[in-house]
Amino acid sequence: MYNACITGLGFYVPDTIVTNHDLEKLMDTNDDWITERSGIKQRRFFTEGKDTVASMGARASEIALQRAGLTAQDIDFIIFATLSPDYYFPGSGVLLQRELPFRNIGALDVRTQCTGFIYALSIADQFIKSGMYQNILVVGSEIQSNILECSTRNRDFAVLFGDGAGAVVVQRAKEGDTSRILSTHLHSEGKYAEDLILEHPSSRIKNRHDPNIIAEGRHLPFMRGNAVFKHAVTRFPEAIMEALDANKLQISDIDMLVPHQANLRISKAVQEKLGLPDEKVYNNIDRYGNTTAATIPIALTELWEMDKLKKGDLVCLAAFGSGFTWASALIRW
Repeated sequence: MYNACITGLGFYVPDTIVTNHDLEKLMDTNDDWITERSGIKQRRFFTEGKDTVASMGARASEIALQRAGLTAQDIDFIIFATLSPDYYFPGSGVLLQRELPFRNIGALDVRTQCTGFIYALSIADQFIKSGMYQNILVVGSEIQSNILECSTRNRDFAVLFGDGAGAVVVQRAKEGDTSRILSTHLHSEGKYAEDLILEHPSSRIKNRHDPNIIAEGRHLPFMRGNAVFKHAVTRFPEAIMEALDANKLQISDIDMLVPHQANLRISKAVQEKLGLPDEKVYNNIDRYGNTTAATIPIALTELWEMDKLKKGDLVCLAAFGSGFTWASALIRW
């Protein structure tokens, strides 16, 4: 059985910066209210005609490939995580495949929302371990600013999310290399699906284009914020401890925790539960908001660019989101 390791990282965010003060002009909110409840100060919104979910993924992938010392021709498989595909079908994985000079390789889309990147990374890890593939591109990319409605009725959601993409190259580790993905852990609890949901357009109803759906705001994302917070601050530590226990390691062994950037209050609550110091937890939600499947690869790339990921470091990834789903990954860098 082979080991898998991350060898290249890249991210892309759109040019347009939208601050909390910008949102004040569109809805009944203010900078203090948003910052206190989420930790977000600004986010990026895509440019129509320039940015797509696939093209943003391609820009992040080009950087990751260059840093891994590979070309698109070297990639054996694409795994693309997103909740906001360019089309209802086909998936954005095949659209990425045509963006760069890949061979006619397989492209798999993963739809587990905020946990999408870790799910995708887990799949890549299994393909590498089995010997089926040697070089896999894992991408998380989202355009969510046009799913939202920048209005008072949707403000609880609209202030949280942003657009962006991150990518990593996962390769078969060389013999004797200690860098590897140690383990991944995936969970779901579907009975809470409706606590965080974008229901329409839905295949469950005959007239999915009923104009009343839009008039009543049922085409907008819905979240029971208190329920999500309560479950998140429980499941995050559980998933992290599961990964540590599986590898016979302790919390003190963690060199860097990279949580999904859902809400700074959630990240801080998890950090406090685990007793981790600030220098061992990375958050960038203040600058990008919640970019869903892209948050973790964007954060990992920033850490690498700042030289905060050292050879041999123990890096833990953790996420919780719609589904409910939650997941963790433990990596020896």
